[in-house]
Amino acid sequence: MSSAEQRISHPFGPLFGPESRVLILGSFPSVKSREQNFFYGHPQNRFWKVIAALFGQDVPLTIPEKKELILTHGLALWDSIASCVITGSSDASIREVRPNDLRIILDDAPIERIYCNGRKSHEMYEKYILPSLGREAACLPSTSPANAAWSLEKLVAAWSVIREE
Repeated sequence: MSSAEQRISHPFGPLFGPESRVLILGSFPSVKSREQNFFYGHPQNRFWKVIAALFGQDVPLTIPEKKELILTHGLALWDSIASCVITGSSDASIREVRPNDLRIILDDAPIERIYCNGRKSHEMYEKYILPSLGREAACLPSTSPANAAWSLEKLVAAWSVIREE
């Protein structure tokens, strides 16, 4: 392991409630998210803007506001990876993966659909979680600032599937 690499365990648990029907999985928390001890903490990540736009809400600023936005709309959040070796926030550097056990959520919430926020989350889901869980997950375009090819408007359009039904 180089000096920049670290083996890190996921620092916080999932967010879900008894009404959560849609599970959204990231890959692994960024440095900023790990510092805040909550999902999508980097100010340039567009996750909170996308979710707020989908439901016609103001963009949440505090963790309690973010939790309320997710739970009010029947969503759940977690990540595909429980621990890994990673350099900073780089998904490309992730290796030596241990997946999260999604039964923690699936045993207690009526999850109907699972979506992955970006290719890395989906790749990890398909490799480590799908074989044991047997439930498909759809891949949505990443809300990360690294996915600059996708405008906020394009992301909102693609992510609109989470509120359908």
